[in-house]
Amino acid sequence: MIFLIKKIMQIIADFHIHSRFSRATSQAITVENLAKWAKIKGVNIIGTGDFTHPQWLKELKENLIPAEKGFYVYKNDEELLKNNNQLNDKVTRFVLTVETSHIYTKNNRGRRIHLLILAPSFEAVDKINTELSWTSNLHSDGRPILGMDIIDFTKLVLTNDENCLVVPAHIWTPWYSIFGSMSGFDSLEEAFGEMTPYIFAIETGLSSDPLMNWRLSSLDKVYLVSNSDAHSLEKIAREANVFELEKLDYFEILNVLKNKSLDDKNQSKSKLIETLEFYPEEGKYHFDGHRLCKISFSPKETKAHNGICPVCNKPLTIGVLNRVEALADRQEDFIPENAIPFKSLIPLEEIIAQSLKVNSQTKKVSEIYFKLCEKFNGELNILLNLDLKELENEGYYDLSLGINRMRQGKVIKIPGYDGEYGKIKVFEENFEALTPQTSLF
Repeated sequence: MIFLIKKIMQIIADFHIHSRFSRATSQAITVENLAKWAKIKGVNIIGTGDFTHPQWLKELKENLIPAEKGFYVYKNDEELLKNNNQLNDKVTRFVLTVETSHIYTKNNRGRRIHLLILAPSFEAVDKINTELSWTSNLHSDGRPILGMDIIDFTKLVLTNDENCLVVPAHIWTPWYSIFGSMSGFDSLEEAFGEMTPYIFAIETGLSSDPLMNWRLSSLDKVYLVSNSDAHSLEKIAREANVFELEKLDYFEILNVLKNKSLDDKNQSKSKLIETLEFYPEEGKYHFDGHRLCKISFSPKETKAHNGICPVCNKPLTIGVLNRVEALADRQEDFIPENAIPFKSLIPLEEIIAQSLKVNSQTKKVSEIYFKLCEKFNGELNILLNLDLKELENEGYYDLSLGINRMRQGKVIKIPGYDGEYGKIKVFEENFEALTPQTSLF
């Protein structure tokens, strides 16, 4: 939702998603459905994803109309935008985005890096796409595979429009990221060279949170942002960013993210106030291990086994936690001065399912989810802000307890590893359901 506090708007943004033209994505992802699900989730600004793909770009141009500078709205929402002031939280704003996949060799080592790009206009997108099409097949995947060094790519993007934003995506994922253990670099400077000053933000990804990234002093100069990297509508806003803005447009957000090192001199009251995070243990690459061998190790256990899987005797896939340990120059739990706070969330459907002791894909969970999101102004509002007595009044005592435990961080964590999602639980296996007479607190 959008709150107005002394002319300051509080908005939630999820910049990194995919269209149905990316591999392993839902065919239900359309512009109309993105606008619909952003409202269900409680997201105000959502990335389009995949703007390099010709068919998806055609659909974006056919279905989006200009709103504030650098933002677009779904064409069927135009009247809502006209008939209400710009704070209308019933109108989803879109920003043009894409994730690119870079596979190339540097310093005699194969590199596989994913980047997130934000662009201010279709004109900027067309220029970028035209130049990329000379050397790359943009039709094959919504996340285009480019044999281009990320230094050269960053130059290409910013030369075509200096108001684009280049953000290293899910920076710790072992296989496809800037710090990935399998194909990444050890520093921003090593990866981006002379273009490093133009990298203003990095995406922490599902398998890490700000607390882990604060252990690297070299990252103090950039913003840590969080996005869902959603491959289906249901995954939108599993991670997101919360801004306070003096005005609602692309350039206000761009100025916020460009000015981290200039905060004391920046007269604008707009700022990034917090990020909303997946529990990193739930990410697919938090611990080390081998999924097929069912081996999941902490960094200490991996060291004890010399990095070798005891089942197949091959090197383990090194996860995010281990990689952070290798590059960190600070102790665990270090919090830098002026650090942007964060909240760790569990998707509402998962908490509903746990409270009912059923699978999250069941019809009953879905019915409760949509009912509550409609009644209480979206999933994120329920998870973050709702007075839990409201849920008790509706008869959802266990759900209320589960959300309260999540808010307090009282959860059970089973870390993910080697492509296998982890599990975060708010109830023990043998928990007993509450009754209306049981006190919640």
